[in-house]
Amino acid sequence: MAKDGSEEFRVVSPSIDNEGRLPRKYTGEGHFAAFGVDIDASDPDGPIVRWAHWVVINIPPPVKGLPEGVSGKEDEIGGEYAGIKEGNNDWKVPGWRGPVLPNHGHRFEFKLYALDAQLHLGNKVTKEKVVEEIEGHVLGEAVLMANF
Repeated sequence: MAKDGSEEFRVVSPSIDNEGRLPRKYTGEGHFAAFGVDIDASDPDGPIVRWAHWVVINIPPPVKGLPEGVSGKEDEIGGEYAGIKEGNNDWKVPGWRGPVLPNHGHRFEFKLYALDAQLHLGNKVTKEKVVEEIEGHVLGEAVLMANF
């Protein structure tokens, strides 16, 4: 449940069960596609740094999900998705970039934050900027875990 007592929200994916395997087509071992449910993806088991694979901000409240393949579009997304912005992942490029790991057994955490305000971060959006900017504005969080 959100901190303000409102209805609970969740991160779900038609392609991944919570704690399930990350499908090959969403990794660096297949073609790149986004299954839009997330603000950032990182590897919680990484030895030193949690690596962000995707950063997305300003998902409008009525949006119940992002369509597969939405990541990396050159043109701005319109309609109900207007205003959504992809930030730079830890490869320093905008959009989703799937994992290419030397071995399997890694967990990926997709985290969605409900905020009380839209973020205004300029042209260069990074995970670090988002984490700093959302402090004091988080109404709730939801997580989806995937294994690779």
